[in-house]
Amino acid sequence: MSGVALIGFGYWGPNLARNLQNHAGSRWRYLVELSPERAARAQALYPQVQVVSDLDIVLDDPEVTAAIVATPAATHTPLTRRLLDAGKNVMVEKPLALSTEDAASLATQADRAGKVLMVGHVFEYVPAVLEMKKIIDAGEIGDLLYLHSQRLNLGRIQSDVNAFTSIGPHDVSIANFLVGKGAEWVSARGARYLNENVEDVVFVTVGYPGGVLAHMHVSWLDPSKTRKTTVVGSQQMMVFDDVDSETKLRVYDKGADRLDPDAYGAWQYKLRDGAMRVPSLPMAEPLGAELKHFLECVDTGARPRTDGWNGVEVVAVLEAVEESLRKGGDQIGVNTHRPAS
Repeated sequence: MSGVALIGFGYWGPNLARNLQNHAGSRWRYLVELSPERAARAQALYPQVQVVSDLDIVLDDPEVTAAIVATPAATHTPLTRRLLDAGKNVMVEKPLALSTEDAASLATQADRAGKVLMVGHVFEYVPAVLEMKKIIDAGEIGDLLYLHSQRLNLGRIQSDVNAFTSIGPHDVSIANFLVGKGAEWVSARGARYLNENVEDVVFVTVGYPGGVLAHMHVSWLDPSKTRKTTVVGSQQMMVFDDVDSETKLRVYDKGADRLDPDAYGAWQYKLRDGAMRVPSLPMAEPLGAELKHFLECVDTGARPRTDGWNGVEVVAVLEAVEESLRKGGDQIGVNTHRPAS
């Protein structure tokens, strides 16, 4: 059976390693880590895995057909390109790349080579998010009007990328998934309170086809941990609260129904405040489901749900946000550089 390698054992690598142990078993052959301290810790935890510092060992091993990249964002493009060049299938943690051009180049390379390229947009494997998508697609909320997300905490503070590039990809991927289409434009404002080079707090408005809006607030300078997405429809509303351990998803029968105009020709509205329900959700670790999906795609050649172009659509938003921040909040179009079909 084909082997798998994990590249990186830093911030997110240990979580991937734990799930690889559970879902890949003996298929997990290598762990590549440059830090001697982290490498030693990994080897102690997973003695059956070859822990190496040289990526060429993985590239040259024909029995390794898949690799998972969990290294700093700036290394994603060169590492993924080398792995694809070596004929490996690749899963890359978000973001796929730091520029849309690089991300599109990787997606195109994978398509031409017939290789699986998957991006670790783990929230698209979260049961509550999958249930929201099911409810939207079934038309239960009526017309999708807008989304509002908050991803806030005191830390994890970074100095190489701003808060939106660091944690915003989660909210972009959730919004793209729920809307079912890529973004058309963005407008962003932010502030640099801790580091003069990167924004600690960012407010982003994203425009989607059909007039759907998504407003995203991210910050690593906030007193409380918040991971919440609100979806407002013409008939119902939903709130996904990832911090709530008991009630991840609430569906509200709330809205404003338009009535006939009054004698002066002004439209009247009747507010509807109906029942709230809590859908039953399966108990499943999203990261495990994501890895299992990747391995199944490697074995069957199927296209992943979060494929390379899914990653490109997120990176395109990140790049447009960066430009809007530089231009003081100007509305910037989102360009995925996708070839015409």
